[in-house]
Amino acid sequence: PVHLVESGGGSVQAGGSLRLSCTISVSFGNDYCMGWFRQTPGKEREGVAGIDSNGGTSYADFVKGRFTVSVDSAKTTLYLQMNNLKPEDTAMYYCAVEGFRPAKVVVAVNGENAFGDWGQGTQVTVSS
Repeated sequence: PVHLVESGGGSVQAGGSLRLSCTISVSFGNDYCMGWFRQTPGKEREGVAGIDSNGGTSYADFVKGRFTVSVDSAKTTLYLQMNNLKPEDTAMYYCAVEGFRPAKVVVAVNGENAFGDWGQGTQVTVSS
């Protein structure tokens, strides 16, 4: 099984920044789709940003222009740079990885159903 561990969450004020990391136990080489999702109590998990091995990226409308997804050269660490954070960004953030599929799958409706390997999550809290 693939193990994913998220880190980098915390508490910040509105307008602040955080960088989330997701360490992946195996490299998917040139055949992957990786994504960040978030969830708040009582709500469905939603796709935030994705990246695929063709260099494609995707972003949910509510984070465009503020968040940037990237992956390291070894393809074992996924990042999410979050700038200009808003209170509504408060959530548990999860990373996920699968074999290749277009990055847009991450932010599609029910996109989480395309992924089978998940981390335990890291909490992000943004205060106003």
